[in-house]
Parts: sequence; structure tokens; C-alpha cells
Amino acid sequence: MLKTDKGEGMLCNDLLAAIPQPQTVEPNPRITGITDDSRQVTPGALFVAAPGLAVDGHRFIPAALEAGAAAVVGERPAAELALPAGIPYARVPDAREALGWLHAAWHGFPSRALVLIGVTGTDGKTTTTNLLFEMLRAAGLNAGMISTVNAQIGETSHDTGLHTTTPSSGEIQGYLAEMVAAGATHAVLETTSHGLAQQRVAGCDVDVAVVTNITHEHLDYHGSWEAYRDAKARLFRGLSPAARKPGQPKIAVLNRDDPGSYDYLRAIPADRHVVYGFDGATITARDAIFSPAGLHFTLIAPQGEIAIDSALMGAYNVSNILAAASAALALEVPLDAVAAGARATRDIPGRMERIDGARDFTAIVDFAHTPNALRRALEAAREMVTPGARVIVAFGSAGLRDREKRRLMGEVAAELADITVITAEDPRTESLDAIMAETAAAMARAGRIEGRDFWRVPDRGTAILRAVELARPGDVVLACGKGHEQSMCFGETEYPWDDREAMRAALRGVALDTLPTA
Repeated sequence: MLKTDKGEGMLCNDLLAAIPQPQTVEPNPRITGITDDSRQVTPGALFVAAPGLAVDGHRFIPAALEAGAAAVVGERPAAELALPAGIPYARVPDAREALGWLHAAWHGFPSRALVLIGVTGTDGKTTTTNLLFEMLRAAGLNAGMISTVNAQIGETSHDTGLHTTTPSSGEIQGYLAEMVAAGATHAVLETTSHGLAQQRVAGCDVDVAVVTNITHEHLDYHGSWEAYRDAKARLFRGLSPAARKPGQPKIAVLNRDDPGSYDYLRAIPADRHVVYGFDGATITARDAIFSPAGLHFTLIAPQGEIAIDSALMGAYNVSNILAAASAALALEVPLDAVAAGARATRDIPGRMERIDGARDFTAIVDFAHTPNALRRALEAAREMVTPGARVIVAFGSAGLRDREKRRLMGEVAAELADITVITAEDPRTESLDAIMAETAAAMARAGRIEGRDFWRVPDRGTAILRAVELARPGDVVLACGKGHEQSMCFGETEYPWDDREAMRAALRGVALDTLPTA
């Protein structure tokens, strides 16, 4: 439960005044904390009953009241809930949205004291967030960052979860409040489609919205491509003039090269639209050179031209650098600070991360878990190999998620990898064998031969070891799909897992095989 040093707490009606449709309740108790989890309720808490995918929070109102909740917010009519007499209840259209605004009010609306930049997209969000954070810092600005890997506040770093998703609304507002207390003036917030759809960034006054791309992902959750795109667009619709800060325009940063997002997001109003890309863009790149050591190109912008050197790999990271540079330049960051920030961004956990100990070949762990991201990772690997060397990849597809990805990722691997090892990636309650079979079938239809071009190895640690054992001098070996994540789900249990440790073990000739395979 969100509970901070508020002394006597806050009056319930002062909190409710913050939600989009303000309400009052009677009696008006003092609130000591806010939570949507009945198990975290302590005496004096405000309990928000939010409907979820599997359970409805309204079911837990009795448990919350028994634990001492002083007031309740929900979506259903009070008459349906059989609330005890005297319990204040506020009915709202969207409990998740209300929760975000309540957390913001509890912390004193910290985003209003910051220039807040939101970064969304299917691929490249974390890298772009880190790049922009470093560019702001290189300009001498006191900046904070909240990514799906960590929250960086001054010299303090907080882990933000085992699996990649935007933190909860309470965590976001808490981190932003810490930044304000630490004297920060700018904050960069990575926003996922789940986080946007679930209103975790409600209560955040965004000043700059950045998109990397919108490609095939999360259709299992959103139901359709249009709904997924619309979830991403919420960040841009949040560039509301009503939330304008003195002297700070609302800015949309768009990818001209991305057909999935450009026209759709360009139609959403903003004070300024800044466009980056390789074709018809205001901010672009020239003379790109790629190597295993990183990349080099010339950044071209209305502010001038500057050489960019980065330890990041692949053409897609040129696009990520352009996205971050576009936001930075829109915030009047000097060109030399943009270049310095690009140089300073290295070793982003699980993002084309080189693993030491590979001897005469290159070993990389990458988070690529979508068809487009896998394509980009494999294309980057192909840029790194010398003639005659091979690209070897181990990857899987998650259970209870977008099934179409299994076929699409198999097709990408068949096209771009020389050798593929199909393995586990969070099978959950689905049959791992069935998941792998769909990918294998796609590769076979593309003309690849099992036992020569690809293998199925259910245990992920053994699969990564197999990929390493197949490597020859000059090859590139990638483990894709898990990146920095620290767990893997079998059944309904999250087991500890780290692809980077598995790759290090494989380079020592050992399979990290502590997980079930069915």
C-alpha cells in the first residue's frame, strides 16, 4: 500500500477532488494510505476496487473494510455492494484512472514540477529512454528516469520488476516525488501499452511524447491491432493544453519511417510535431557505419550536424538515437550534449548486451521478443559477421500470449539466421512442445530443415549451450526473448531465471538447467 509520511494523512475529499470527475463523500475521513490490494489495507486506508482481467476488485471490499479501510472507491453502484452504514463510497467511471490521480494527489502532483517525457512503442523503448536520460544529464540537467528495468533518481537506482512492464501508478508517482525532492527538473518515463491501457500513467502531466514504432505485439491482451495502437496513442492524447506548464510547449516526437504509427499519431494535436527518420524527416542520419564495437553516423538536424559514436549495435539503434536526440533537441539540449549522451549510453541490461568469455565468437543477449525486434536483432548480427561466419539464435515464444508471433518469429529466423535453436520462453500453462511446434512448422514451410538448420531444445539453458557449442570463429550467437528479465513462468509459477547468467554458464560449457521443461 502507498503510505508516506503524511502525519495525520489527507482528507478523503481533498484526494477525490483530483479525479477527472471530482466527488465528495460524507463522512469525510482522514486517509492514511491508498491501495487497490485488500491484502495491503491498514486502518485508515482508501481502498480502490478496480476490475481486473481475472478478478473484480469489488469482491474484496468486505476484506478491505475488515482490515480497517476508511473509505472505498469503485465503479459499481453502491446499492449492489451492500456497504455497511457510514462507510463513505465514491463511484467513478474508471477506477484505474481514479487510482492514478489519487496517487498523484497524495504525492502533491509531482509531474507538474517536472518536464516529463514519455517514451512508448513496440521496440526500443528502454534503449531510447536511457539515451534521452543520458543526453539530458550530459546537458547538465538534473534528470530522473523510470524504465521497465529500473528507476534512476540521482545516484540511486531502484529495480522496477521481474518482468517488463510499466510500474504501478503508485510506484510511478512515488518515484516522481523522489525526483522532485532530489531537485530534478526533468524525468523520462518509459510507457508500455499495458501501462497506458491500465491507466498506470494517469495523473502524469506529460510534456513530450516519443514513439519508437508500433508493430505486431500484445494482440492477445488488446484484442486487435487498432486497440493496441490506440493504447499507445493515449500517451499523445495526454499532451493536453489543460496540463500545460509555464513556458513548456506540448511536443510530439514521431518516426517518419514507421507506417504503423506516423500518420495516426500525426493527426493528434500538439503544439509541435518533431519528425525523425531516414526518409523525409527533419532529424536524420547520414553515413552510418556499423561494427561489433558499435556504430557511427552523422546526425543532421535544424540545429546543425554532429558526429555520433555509440557502443550500441545495429541500424535500429540509429533510429533509437534519432528518437532520443529529437526529444532532447526539442528541449533545447545542445548538439554536443546529444553526442555525449549517445557515447555515455552503454551496457543497457539485456539490450544487445555483449557477454564476456566468448573467445573467438561474439555472444549477445537481447530482449527481442516480437517479430520486428527479432528481425532487427538478427539484421544487426548480420552486419557484424564477416563473410563465411554465421548468425546463431536461440529464442522461444510465450504461452498465453499473441499466438501469431510464433509463426512470424519462425519466419524471421528462417530468413535471417543461419542456425536456430527453438526453446522455452514463459510457456505458462500452455504446452511447451505445442508452442515450439508452431515455430518449427513455420521454419519448415520456409524451407529450413530440422536437425540441420534448426533444433528444438525445451530446456532454455541447454538450448543456449547448444547454440554456443555450434559456434565457430567469427560467428555471432544470440539468446533472444528474455533480456534483463529475472524470472520465467512455467504453469503459474515464476522461477528465477537470467539469460545473461545462462549465456555465461554456456560459455563455460555448462547448461543452466534449473527450470522445469513442461
